[in-house]
Amino acid sequence: MIHVIIADDHPVVRAGVSKIVAQSGDICVAGEADSGECLLREIQKKSYDVAVMDMTMPGMGGFETLKRIKAIKPQIPVLILSIHPEDQLASRALKAGAAGYLNKASVPEELIRAIRQVMAGRKYISPEFAAKLAADLVNGAAPSPHHRLSDREFQVFCSIVNGKPLTEIASDLGLSIKTIGTYRTRILEKMEMSTNAALVAYAVKNNLCSVS
Repeated sequence: MIHVIIADDHPVVRAGVSKIVAQSGDICVAGEADSGECLLREIQKKSYDVAVMDMTMPGMGGFETLKRIKAIKPQIPVLILSIHPEDQLASRALKAGAAGYLNKASVPEELIRAIRQVMAGRKYISPEFAAKLAADLVNGAAPSPHHRLSDREFQVFCSIVNGKPLTEIASDLGLSIKTIGTYRTRILEKMEMSTNAALVAYAVKNNLCSVS
């Protein structure tokens, strides 16, 4: 039996995942978490085979959570189950240590297949996204502006576009306001923009960081 922990701040999503995997015969949800901090606590208290995690939960960001999981329990494969389309965050999540990426709009059978695949030690992305990556490689497509950002810069970017003041971002990340200001400057330069409003408009257009 594959023991999974599901981390998502929406109870209905956790219940849905539990119902889907219960039909597999070889997978069960053995634990739940509603934030990155809660997920880290749970995987240190109990043994799990796979973590299924949303990227946008309250508190600790998805990329920071991924890095901490890889630091304390590197043997646990993490499957990202996100509302964001694969072409927006999948590549970055895989580079940060995720074993796979799945959009929440996927069919139930794909979730079961993805869990089994990452449990077997392989990476998982959808066939459609794999084809897109191959096409981009052949055509030499330029990366989108937000792909130029480091993981920390992307985390600050998401906080900015969600309206957090620099003082709050600094507190959340345990950094100085001056450092956050430096990150903001780098973000604007890399994305070739000049204002926070431009960053917000870009995030809305590209369905990033849960901006609505």
